[in-house]
Amino acid sequence: MTEVFADTSALYALLDSGDRVHRAAVTAFDRIDRGNSQLVSSSYVVLETVSLAQARLGVAAVRTWRDAFEPLLDIVWVTADLHVRALVALTSAGQRRISLTDWTSFELMRDRRMSTAFAFDPHFRTQGFTLLA
Repeated sequence: MTEVFADTSALYALLDSGDRVHRAAVTAFDRIDRGNSQLVSSSYVVLETVSLAQARLGVAAVRTWRDAFEPLLDIVWVTADLHVRALVALTSAGQRRISLTDWTSFELMRDRRMSTAFAFDPHFRTQGFTLLA
């Protein structure tokens, strides 16, 4: 089974019909072969996605997330080791616009030898990953 990393940029776009990439997110999501692919995400991405949905769209969107999308994800809980490695990568890179959540995602993808991300964040591409969206 192929693992595809799911990022906030794509997950949030699925929830928000007004998001500029909503249609592209839905199209890409529908192309994922759930028989041969598993969407994987991190607990940090889940926190980020739910926080954005709650703040921008309200609790109903969080319910939709919980009921429709979260069950499709293999959520990897960020360990202390993964957190520290991501924080080291963040501080070493010195790039203001790449978040700790992103660095955690990159480290997790490398750990699991994942090459594809369901994401709209161009930082995944600059880190050497293929974007599904």
